[in-house]
Amino acid sequence: MGVKFPLRTILILAGIWCVAGAVLLFSRSASPSPEKLRAYIESHPLEGVQDVGRAAILEKAAAQLNRLDFDQRRELRQGAVLRTFFEELTPAERSRFLDLTLPEGFRQMMSALNKMTPEKRQRLVRKVVDDIQKNSPQSAERINEEEVKKILEQGVSSFYEEANSDVKLDFAPVLEELQRNIQKTAR
Repeated sequence: MGVKFPLRTILILAGIWCVAGAVLLFSRSASPSPEKLRAYIESHPLEGVQDVGRAAILEKAAAQLNRLDFDQRRELRQGAVLRTFFEELTPAERSRFLDLTLPEGFRQMMSALNKMTPEKRQRLVRKVVDDIQKNSPQSAERINEEEVKKILEQGVSSFYEEANSDVKLDFAPVLEELQRNIQKTAR
């Protein structure tokens, strides 16, 4: 009798470890990554796809994007795949994509900014202001005025709701530069 108890215990523990290993493998394969989203977008071109299919692709891409963390989103934005995907969307699809992805993106950005050291935040502010100054004409050509308004409204709203006072103070130059650019394009 004494032999059955340890054998049964060992078998139960082995079964538990097998289940835990399977769950771990599944969660790793299901976890989002910029590479997986890039691969999804590249393997699901929008050209020639009808409305329902396009909507499904858009929804799945948005869901995958929302599951990425702040750094993964930034990595993805540095490539051209997401920009090309966005540019291939119709105006209504672009609006839907922004509605699906902006709130989570800005929430993550505010969380990351709130956690940054003041020095790192200042470097980021300088980089963002430089980028705004350099890329304003190109951005204006790629994104229509309604999309810009939506992005700015969502961003400013998230900024004022979720950023701490230090972030708000540090990012004042960014908001001023954005305002200057809006005034330039409105002329």
